[in-house]
Amino acid sequence: MLRRLFPESLFPRKLDPTAERRIRLAQARAEESVIRAHVDNALMFVDTLAEDLAFDRAIDTYVRVMGIPEPLASTVATRTLVVLGQDLVPYRRRERGGAETPDDDSRPKLRLDDASDGRSRIRRA
Repeated sequence: MLRRLFPESLFPRKLDPTAERRIRLAQARAEESVIRAHVDNALMFVDTLAEDLAFDRAIDTYVRVMGIPEPLASTVATRTLVVLGQDLVPYRRRERGGAETPDDDSRPKLRLDDASDGRSRIRRA
């Protein structure tokens, strides 16, 4: 009976590859829009609760209140932290051969030797 209502020619089980590709691209754009909207709202939430909660707690609270399921919740939290971190931690770059890569001189010098020297001085004392 259902075959008469929904014949295979109208609703094929397998989509043609170009249609499948277009659907996957549309889905990716839609998911990205949802993530961007959540990040914007989470940032607003952080700003609103800045006096009452630390930013990481505010993000966790936003995710919980909105009922965002995993793995989307982790993505929203991470991207929100990245946006917040762009203001707090500058990331310097310089061009090398046309591509942007991190500047080796911008990284802090590792002071592992200094730390081990301090420990050995403490042991001797």
